[in-house]
Amino acid sequence: MKHMETREYIPFKATHPGNILKDELDSRGISQKEFAQDIGMQKTMLNEIIKGKRAITPEIALSLEKSLGIKADSWVRHQAGYELDCARIKERNIRKTQQIEIWGLIKKYVPVNIFNKRGLLTNSLADNISKIWEIYDVNSIDLLVERVSVHKNKEYYKKSEKLKNDQINIFAWSQLAQWQAKSEVTGTFDAKNKDAVIMELKTLFYSNKNVVSKTKTILNKYGIKFLVIEKFNQSPIDGYSFWSNDNPAIVVTMRKKQLDNFAFTVLHELGHVFEHLQPDRAEEFINIEYPNSDIDEKEKEANRFARQCFIDDTVWQRFLFENPKFNYRTTEKQMIQLAFDLKIHPSIVFGRYCFETKQFAVKTGIDRTIN
Repeated sequence: MKHMETREYIPFKATHPGNILKDELDSRGISQKEFAQDIGMQKTMLNEIIKGKRAITPEIALSLEKSLGIKADSWVRHQAGYELDCARIKERNIRKTQQIEIWGLIKKYVPVNIFNKRGLLTNSLADNISKIWEIYDVNSIDLLVERVSVHKNKEYYKKSEKLKNDQINIFAWSQLAQWQAKSEVTGTFDAKNKDAVIMELKTLFYSNKNVVSKTKTILNKYGIKFLVIEKFNQSPIDGYSFWSNDNPAIVVTMRKKQLDNFAFTVLHELGHVFEHLQPDRAEEFINIEYPNSDIDEKEKEANRFARQCFIDDTVWQRFLFENPKFNYRTTEKQMIQLAFDLKIHPSIVFGRYCFETKQFAVKTGIDRTIN
């Protein structure tokens, strides 16, 4: 039978054997003065034992045995148990103090309120500290501080031009994504399946039916982990790609519940998977809205990958040349026709057009809602 480890019980307060002696004397109707005389002990010494200020020594235990008929070794065991409990309580209090200090430092580098709202924390400081160590893949406050500090200097944590980014929250979200991805189980990844996975995703986006759940099914089938994790405050993240155990992983926030945004984000991260993560599994990519103008080359490559999956550049440039300014009578019809010809959803054409022409106020009958 497998041995089951049980948690050691530590009382809130240690019970001195003097309490047991007092109860025994009270039950027999013996006064402390009388009993002190019976065993040849100073009354003040007996009183100190009863109040827990003096220990019951083996010699005193023998006197109690002769007078009360209670075995001396029983008194010695009670005294040893009391001293052991005192030591355990002291150790527990020291540990508790250390945990409070560690937790105070953790709160400076981790958005614990967000983790708490998501049900990841409890009322146990020890369990909460262990959970943070697990999520951040560290085992000390020093390593936590080092990891947070190193990642705050990464390119994708720079403040955006339009939105206020919280670097601590962005990093926390990425760690939660990596932690949750570890438990995901998928098929075997093979980079040779690139065209097949892209084709299935394009067909799905075109139909716009049960898109999120079916995206997971498709990606998992080809050995790519897929998760949706709601963004944290001041963390305008759309997607994140990284290597998780033996598989690439894509995590999205659904920050914008629009089909074109979701489709582009998934294909953008898929571009990182096939072009960047496959040759270098140590890489990771966070897609944050409104990046600085000095966006690095790999992000540009992922953008090109996503765009090319839907619309060839030559075709798109011709469409832009014919529609430099949105015309309410003709442009929408041309968008719908282009989408039909390419077998892509019209919202993908519309979303890209608005983004690249900066005509965000344009309104059409094209539904961008993700289903």
